[in-house]
Parts: sequence; structure tokens; C-alpha cells
Amino acid sequence: MEAIDQIRQVASIVDIASLYTTLKPRGRKHVGLCPFHSEKAPSFTVDSEKQLFHCFGCGVGGDVFTLVMEKENMTFPEAMNYLAERYHVPLPQKSRLSPELQKLEEKVYRANEAALAFFRQCLHRTKEGETALAYLRKRGLSGETLETLKVGYAPNSWTAQVSHLKDKGYEPGLLEKAGLALPGQKRAGHYDRFRGRVIFPIFGLTGKVVAFGGRTIIEADPKYLNSPDTPVYSKGKLLYGLNWTKEALQEAREVILVEGYTDFASLYQAGIRNLAASLGTALTPHQVALAKRFAPQQVIINYDGDPAGRNAALRAVPLCLEQAVPARVVLLPQGLDPDAYVRKFGKDSYLAQVKGSVPGLKFLVDMTIKTGRMDIPEQKSRIVRSVLAEIEKIPDALVRGDYLKQAGDWLGMDESDLRRLVEKPAAAPPKEGKDFLLNAEKRLLQIVLQNPALRAQVLAALKEEDLVGLKSQPAFRLLCDHHRTGREFAYASLSKALPAALASLINVALMETLGPGTSEEAADCLHELRVHSLEGRRNALRKEAERCQKSGDREKSLKLIAQLNDLIGEMMSLEREQHDRMPNRP
Repeated sequence: MEAIDQIRQVASIVDIASLYTTLKPRGRKHVGLCPFHSEKAPSFTVDSEKQLFHCFGCGVGGDVFTLVMEKENMTFPEAMNYLAERYHVPLPQKSRLSPELQKLEEKVYRANEAALAFFRQCLHRTKEGETALAYLRKRGLSGETLETLKVGYAPNSWTAQVSHLKDKGYEPGLLEKAGLALPGQKRAGHYDRFRGRVIFPIFGLTGKVVAFGGRTIIEADPKYLNSPDTPVYSKGKLLYGLNWTKEALQEAREVILVEGYTDFASLYQAGIRNLAASLGTALTPHQVALAKRFAPQQVIINYDGDPAGRNAALRAVPLCLEQAVPARVVLLPQGLDPDAYVRKFGKDSYLAQVKGSVPGLKFLVDMTIKTGRMDIPEQKSRIVRSVLAEIEKIPDALVRGDYLKQAGDWLGMDESDLRRLVEKPAAAPPKEGKDFLLNAEKRLLQIVLQNPALRAQVLAALKEEDLVGLKSQPAFRLLCDHHRTGREFAYASLSKALPAALASLINVALMETLGPGTSEEAADCLHELRVHSLEGRRNALRKEAERCQKSGDREKSLKLIAQLNDLIGEMMSLEREQHDRMPNRP
């Protein structure tokens, strides 16, 4: 029996629906107020025999998977994973790359839970914790907020956490992989990564602890310290706090985006719920996509009021525009950050500042104008073209046109002049030239070259047909040859064996700081490369079949069409395989 059918059999739709509304039995059915829209009379019906639900008011209906997907804003694989964990249904192997690494992920999750329990105990039951609690209360955080956010404290000791978790059965090597410990440099052993810091656990969307953030309670550098990338955590792919606020985001359809967990904590305590934090890092396209998923109407950026915060907001606005997410920017007075402002002036004053936020494009124009002088032609040209370069990334032509008009007003230029600058043939998409790697092949190269733990599994999974048409084909062939023959890997020798242009591309790729990658990420890259390869073969077959049809070669045309149908079937099978792989994305 397939996992989907097993979940359908054991997952009670009544139990799941009861998480979102109060149900009352009525025969073999249950009724209640609809969790998808406001109503006074119950029109939401759950059929326990058919395992289906339907609202006669708003028309929403489906099975237990649909219910979880709609309420939790999950994809089908995420909903399947959520229900499988809840009802203890074993799922097929998620990745053909490394079952060992999947077991490692489970161990890291357990280590994180044990670490969280330790941090919370240190905050509430130790002398040092009393000092940390006093610090948190001085910052205005209540006991209720600390409990909700599961805040803890890491004692100012080199090995307190490592020793505690080792006594609980967690090996130091595992704690290092989880980002909780560091290897000693002057002597053997491991020491605590977090020391003398208030700890904010970082949760994934499903409620698992994936990482930690720590803030010093005295003036010291660095003030903030976050977990590194681990098998269960990738810094640029998560927004802090969504596990608590995702429903509020869905209801408001807009999100206030702040920098760190202390900003989040103060605003959350003030009763502001449509909220998330980018964890102090530069906003990434992944985070924008995640924000759009839960709050498609608008992203309101409220980073710190200092120059660094303004520059971070300036970098964030184009990312929103590029993904067709309307953006606004809150400019708090006196250079205050959200935490300080809401503590000093209160919730109502803060929301008034949010209401008075400026459109993201206006903020971008104003900040760009400050980089030069509009009365000097050369500087004006640079400023205008810099703004237009961001507008040109907007995918919707109508939206792009409206933004051009607005930009003209803010730049003091005629809209027609701006249109003349942008109404030129669009640049052709990048080809497989000397300066271009597909995102998936570049990332897979980074993972193979920077993550020895994953290298063997990735290279074993690669097939020759996956590499067809890739600029990096010679590099992957050499790497696979090393793997097959068991030769020791040395990047220096690889680099010398490659064409200079390709070696240069790889060197540049390795300079990017995206982390070593995870098994899931590697599997996704492999999938993308296989899709790319199949699409190339499909397009070639289509062109050849069309050529044969035009030339009257019907027999060859029919053979090519049969091959094309087989290829399309292979692509569909690949997509099903990707679906069944069940990525776990927190």
C-alpha cells in the first residue's frame, strides 16, 4: 500500500479539522463553524466515513491533505510529511543520495530539542539565569512572551552544554554537526558554540527546532550569534517566527518584516502578529518567496534605522519587486529599531508609523538619488539607469508601466523619456557560454566540492545523460572518474585539468557563501538537471518531427512522435518521483 493511502486510512479528518474549529456530531457527520471564512451559523461539514470535508458557505472542500494544505499553507509534500509524522506512517526514502544523512537529520533534530531543554533550564533554574532574566525583563519582555518564544540561556562556560548533552547520550561530533559545538583548536575535545548568551530557538514551519540565535547580555562582539548551516537549517531559506504567525499573515495578507528576534519579540508581545524576521541576514529570494506564500498582498520592510539597516532595506526592495511582491519601507524616527521604538512609544504609535510607510520604489529612488547629484548629467544618468535597471526586473508589464510613471514623478523626469530608455530589445537570456552556469549545476558543483560528506552520494547518483549540454560536464566527468576509481580528490589537480574558462567559473562559484548544502538541496539540483536534460531532448525531438512533417517523411515523423511520447512519459515519471521524495523544508 502506498504511503498516501496509508495516511488516508489512519489520519482522522475529524481530529485534524478539530484543530481548527469546534465540531459537533450529527449522525455520521460532524458540523461546525467554517475555519476558512467568518460565519455565525455552522456550514462546515466533515464526513468521517468518506474522510472528506465541505463548507456549504464558501465552497471549500476536499480530503485530509487538502485541509492541512489550505489551513497550514503547505505544499502537498509538506502536508504529507506533516500527517505522516503525526500518525507515525513510514514514508519512502526521501532521497536516493544518502539514507545515512537522513538519519543524521533526525539525530540533529533530537539534539536540538535536548539543547533547547538545557537552555531553558539554565534560564529559569540557575544563578546565571537570574541575571539573564533580569536583562530580558529590563528589555520589557514578559514571562508569557519568554514562555511562548521558548527563550533560554547559554551559561558563560566553555563546556557546560557539551558536557550536559554528552551525559544525555549525544556525541560531541553530532553536536558539532548540529552547530551546537565547535572542535577545540589548542587541545582535543569540543566546546560550546553559545556561551553567556540569551538563546532564541529558531523553529521550522512544522514546529521543529532547527537552529538557535544568541544575544550577549553584556557589550561584546559579536552581539548576535546564529547557528551555522546544518543538515536541517539553511540560513537564507527561513523566516524567524512564521511557526507562530503564519495564520495571522494569511489573514492580513501582508507581513511586517524585521531584522532580528529581539525586534520580533517586542512587536509580538505588543500584540502585532503579522510579523516575521529575516534573522539579521541580508534578505534572500528564498525568504521573499516564503513571505509571498503566506502574505501575497504586501511586504512591509522595517529594518533598523541606522545606515546598515537602511542599506539592508535598499537591497531588499528589488528582491520584492522582482518577485512581484508589493513592498513598503517603514522609516522610524531617531534611527530607532522596531524593538526600541515599540518599547518607547507603544503599539498604536508603531502601527501609525507602519501606516505611514513609503512605497518600496520611492524608497529606492530616494536612496539612489542620495548617491549623487541630479544636476550633474553624468551622475543623473547613473542614478536614473540604476533605478530603471530594478524596474526592468518586474515581470508584469502593466505593473512595470505604472512603476515607470511613479519613478518619473520621483525622479523629476517625463515618463516618456524613461520609456525611451527601457523600450529597447530585451537582452537575450544567457546561453551556455563561457560565462554561464545553470543555477542547479553551479550549486551542485559547490556542494560536491565543499561538502565531503555528500560528495560520494551525489557522484554515485549522477548519470551521463544528466550532464548533456552542461558547461560543467568536463568537471563532473572528472569528479565521477575520481569517485569510480577511488582516487583521492584534490581540487587543485581538477582545476588544472579543466579548460581555463570553466576553471575560472568554478573558482568564482566557490567564492559564494551559500554553505555546504544539504542532501535535500543536492537532490533538488539533480532533479533540475535531469529536467533540463529531458527538456533539451524533447525540444530537439519536436523540431526534428516538425521538419520531417514539413518534408513529407511521415514514417520518420511517426517514429519521432513515438519517441517524444516516451520522453514525455519519462518526464512525468521524474516529476512523480520528485513528489514522492518528500522534501522536508522547514
